[in-house]
Formats: sequence, structure tokens, C-alpha cells
Amino acid sequence: MFPPTRIRSCLPVMNPLFKQRLRPHRPFRQTSSVHQTKSVNLQKTKWLNFRSIFTRWMPLGSVIYVGWCYIRASINYEVSKVEIRFYELFPFRVTSRIWGKIAACELPVSLRGFVYGTYVKMFNVNLNDAAVTDLSYYKSLSAFFTRPLREGARYIAPSPCVSPCDGVVLNCGPANTDKIEQVKGVTYSLEEFLGDNKWSKKKSEDYYNSLLTNKENILHQCIIYLAPGDYHRFHSPCNWTATFRRHFSGKLLSVNPWLARLIPGLFTMNERAVYVGEWKYGFFSMTAVGATNVGSIEIYSDPELRTNTKGKRNRVNEADLQVTYQKGDLFGQFNMGSTIILLFEAPKDFKFDMAAGDRVLVGQALSLAAKEQTR
Repeated sequence: MFPPTRIRSCLPVMNPLFKQRLRPHRPFRQTSSVHQTKSVNLQKTKWLNFRSIFTRWMPLGSVIYVGWCYIRASINYEVSKVEIRFYELFPFRVTSRIWGKIAACELPVSLRGFVYGTYVKMFNVNLNDAAVTDLSYYKSLSAFFTRPLREGARYIAPSPCVSPCDGVVLNCGPANTDKIEQVKGVTYSLEEFLGDNKWSKKKSEDYYNSLLTNKENILHQCIIYLAPGDYHRFHSPCNWTATFRRHFSGKLLSVNPWLARLIPGLFTMNERAVYVGEWKYGFFSMTAVGATNVGSIEIYSDPELRTNTKGKRNRVNEADLQVTYQKGDLFGQFNMGSTIILLFEAPKDFKFDMAAGDRVLVGQALSLAAKEQTR
């Protein structure tokens, strides 16, 4: 088709093209160090500027410190005061407010199933107890956290005092002194936790005795920890009347059980709403304790309560109340897991039908119902 003379005439033009294509690949070699110094400087500035303190160093330090605390908890290590002070310096109140705003943001319907489904798997959430099991119904994470129970999901026992929430018992039993165990071997001060006794007409130099209305009785306590996967609303544990409220605007340290074993007086440091009143045996108090990433504590009968707000940590707000609760009535809700502490007056033979580490549900009897009913 092509004559040989034509092919020979094209060879001088084609040969250079073939040589250029078949030339072996040569790796790129940097001839100057300018680009290298720029990349090194960029890496340094990422870790040394002011922004990196909040975006890199603080998250990294938090992960390392929490991991170290977990290791020490497993070997019964006692935390020093310096370490506690260092842990308190972390801006948990700021991060908790940010998390609260993020959790309150409305999610697109297309993402709700994936986001809530992932949360359900991570924290073993029991959706069968929820009033609405359709995940697309909940507009935000906050709405999903505070989901209501379906009717009949919990049985209210006939015992005079029942569990106010779902969770794990950290400690329960008699509180005979001003120093009360938050977990085994770790205590907190009763006076620091409740504050000055302004609600009682009885005057006594001894703080413990000033709380009791009957000298034959003693105080009992029950501490219940709500995990992130638990039902986040809490109810009235008995028939009682709340007459006083004191809000401590404290810190927002984690109240995880293994961390509660490391920090003495953890519940006296954290933000908490203390409700004090009377029940059939005398003094009764119910306290909602805040924790890390708890956007707010809401009490349905006390709309004036505002938690996790800007300002000094040592603020104390007080209010007189006159609210009567029936056993099982809705009391309030956490926007994330936290802790409920019951401190109440009862006879010395009052016995809890549970122990530390047991899991309880709303309405479950705290004491042996048969013995209580015979009194």
C-alpha cells in the first residue's frame, strides 16, 4: 500500500518519537531545599500555633490522660491532688455547651436512621421500651436521648421508695456520718454536697443531726449512674414534698464509675441541682448531678432552673418550693447520661434490696417490699 521509498522517508521523523516514548522514567529530584523547608515549617506551625492548643494538644492530652486514669483504676492507684487540679483545668463546661448545641441541631430525615442506629449499636440502647421506635421520628440527638417510655414499659413497685431512673447502682446503704461513700473506699462530705441547712427549723451544731426529724432514724443513700444508652428521664422515687432547691454551678467532670473511684468528693465538685423536702419518715433529698457533655438538667416543675450557663463555677442559686410529688411522677431529664443521688431519713432497719454494681429500672423497689408493708 505504501511504497518502500515513502516509509524510508518517514523514518527520520518517527525515530525521535519512538525514542522519546521508550525513554526510561526518571524520578523527580528536588534540586533546591526551599520546598523542603516550607513543608517543615508548615508542620511546625500546625502544632505550635495558638489554635493547635485547642484543636490538637488538648484532645490528645485528654485521650492520654483518660487512658492513664483507666489503667490506674484497674490497679487501685490513688490520684494525687496535683493530677486532680490538672484534670479540672480542662474546659469541660465549654465543650459540654458546644455538645449541647450540636445535639439540639435538627438532622435531615435521610441521616437520622444512620446516626441513631450507630448510637443504638454503640451503647446497646433498648428501643423496645421507647414510646416511638421509628428513628426518623426524632428530630435531633437531644430528642432521641430524652425519648419517653411506652406505656407499661415500667412497673412501679408497691415499696415506699423505688428507683427514680434506669442505671447502675454505684453505692447504697446507711449513711451514719458526715463522710459518705460515693464508691467503696472513696468518700464525699455531706455538708459540702447539700450546703447550709436553711430548710430545717431545727437548730443543731452537728450538721448530720440537724437533718433528722427523729433521733431514732438515720440517713440512707442510693447513688445511681445513668449510662449514655439508658433512659434519660428520671421520676419521683416516693410520695414526698419538695420545699427547697439549691443549684450549685460547679464543674462538669466525668461521673463514670471508674473515675468516681479515683477522685474523692467528685459529687461535691460537679454541678448539681439539690431538691430537699420531706417524706413519710422525715428528711428526703433528690439530687441530679451534671457531668461531661451534659447539655443541661431540666426539671419539669422548676422552669426557672438553668444549668451549664456561662459564669463563675462557684455560683449557688437557691429557691423556696412547695411541690408535691407522687411515686412514679416524671421529675426531670438529662440531655446525656449522669447521676441521681438519693439521701433520705429512714429507720435503722431499712434494708436495700440491691448492692453496688446491680442494674435497676424505673419503679424497681429499693427495699424489700414485704418488710416495708408490714410496718
